[in-house]
Amino acid sequence: MSQTTNGGHPKGLWVLFGTEMWERFNFYGMRAILSLFLAEALLMGKQEASIIYGGFLGLCYLTPMLGGYISDKYLGNRNCILLGGTMMGVGQLLLFFSGSLFNTDIDLATNVMWLALLAIVLGNGFFKPNISSMVGSLYPKEQKNKLDSAFTIFYLGINVGATLGQFICPFFGDKETADGIRDLTVFRWGFLAAAIAMFTGTITFLILKNRYVVTPQGEAIGGKPKKSDIPENESDSAKFSMSSITISSLLLIVITYGFHMVFDGPGVSWIKAWLYPFILASGISLGYLIMSDKTLTKIERDRIWVLYIVCFFVMFFWGAFEQAGSSLTFIADNQTDTNILGWTMPPSMVQNFNGIFVMVFAIPFSLLWTWMNRKRLEPISPVKQAWGLLLIALGYWIIASQVKGLGISGKVGIIWMIILYMMHTWGELCLSPIGLSLVAKLAPRRFASLLMGVWFLGNAGGYVLTGVLGALLPPTTEAYVNMEKVNINLKSLLDGDTQPTGTELYTLAKNKIATTVDYDKGLENNLDFVKIFKAKDSVLTEPQLQLIAQEKIITVSYPKFVGFTLRTLYDFFMLFVVLCGAAGLVLYALSPFMKRMMHGVR
Repeated sequence: MSQTTNGGHPKGLWVLFGTEMWERFNFYGMRAILSLFLAEALLMGKQEASIIYGGFLGLCYLTPMLGGYISDKYLGNRNCILLGGTMMGVGQLLLFFSGSLFNTDIDLATNVMWLALLAIVLGNGFFKPNISSMVGSLYPKEQKNKLDSAFTIFYLGINVGATLGQFICPFFGDKETADGIRDLTVFRWGFLAAAIAMFTGTITFLILKNRYVVTPQGEAIGGKPKKSDIPENESDSAKFSMSSITISSLLLIVITYGFHMVFDGPGVSWIKAWLYPFILASGISLGYLIMSDKTLTKIERDRIWVLYIVCFFVMFFWGAFEQAGSSLTFIADNQTDTNILGWTMPPSMVQNFNGIFVMVFAIPFSLLWTWMNRKRLEPISPVKQAWGLLLIALGYWIIASQVKGLGISGKVGIIWMIILYMMHTWGELCLSPIGLSLVAKLAPRRFASLLMGVWFLGNAGGYVLTGVLGALLPPTTEAYVNMEKVNINLKSLLDGDTQPTGTELYTLAKNKIATTVDYDKGLENNLDFVKIFKAKDSVLTEPQLQLIAQEKIITVSYPKFVGFTLRTLYDFFMLFVVLCGAAGLVLYALSPFMKRMMHGVR
């Protein structure tokens, strides 16, 4: 039986396509409703939900380093995919149970939610780098020129799944009651749909892997690692000295604490204070460890440096792109008219346009790269990725121009969100599948899965930015409306036109709206705000309220970023225009130097 399709790609590519499709259904379907579930059902508020969302995604793309190492050293790609898929399916079932419990025992529901996210994080770590590296393993050395096309097709599978997940999970898990209020009891059905999809993909891979995920000679791809798998001109294993391992471990500790000093502050959650620094420090310390391998040749070292440089710049891309699951979902919920031909689209479904556009444009982009290659016009991978950064900056600039002057109660038309996601999709197709292909081309065989994990580590750093930047979202329409219900003019307070009373400050803080709480000063005055804000019906005494106002323990302010105040959605969107635009231009300027370091690989 032929193992190659008429299009020249192995049939195993379509098995991996289908497996990844169901996994992405599971992941993106859950992602579509996760922030809303955290903010509203578990009463965590938008800012805390954004922080948790960024930390969760960061860990999802940090653990592939561990999964890649275990695969390369012990279990092989196949076993790690089966293990990871099963763990993610279990995690989604736990989210289903959390969504079933929050009405009766919110503390238990919250604890189950943490356990669910942990299972998904670990499962993703085993699954993600191994299925991506198997795509590269399907092609012998003489067919490596097909990898950009192959990974773009593979990326189409990712987004077919993402599109289905972002439609079906919100369809079942994001509904309104007859009064027009979000029905918090249906989130669980969205999580259950994600669980079913994950188990479907895992079982499909189990059944088909031995028949199709094989070499042209019929040998299994992705089995337990063997020395015979290593090309003759490469070392069969990495050689790390005890001193390099020790230095890498110390770097992890020192850099984590250094970033902790930057992120920490009054009222900062442990996720931002410790988890974000750990994710960033892991990338730096791992980078040192890999570069300390005594078996690396100069060419291998130069190529790995190219991967690290690209990983740094793509952090800005993912920090902007993944706002889809946090701040852009909240904006779709509060300041977007989601009516389409008389049908009001659920806000969590708006991000689905990204997956739809990937399905529309993935094949044209694949054909574009192939055509440019034949005409000797195809740019090197870092140039394509610089284009991706500039395109996402352009998308944010377009919508920023539409929300300028929108005001407190105005709503942007959904057409502008659709255009935003189209620009993001074009940028994604220039950056993400090209990055996967670049790893497959540049990575030494003994580091194939580990360096795929390093690529995803760039994503992890980006998701740290996602959480940090998403938490800077200025107050949206909902905040002003909610404050009006308790006779508080939020705009007047934020602009400093009126002096807030103690009662107003407490109401703002309890609703987690545009406030900064000095927890240390509160504790000095016997005010434990952690306990106060968790208690649903807590009431402060009049002397306590006066103390809060006099001592300015709680202050009302717009969010700030490196000295700039973000007062409106225009300011918020322009932040991403500047960050991604500058990153794209710098990466483009560095591309000639990186071309030399790639030693003939494009």
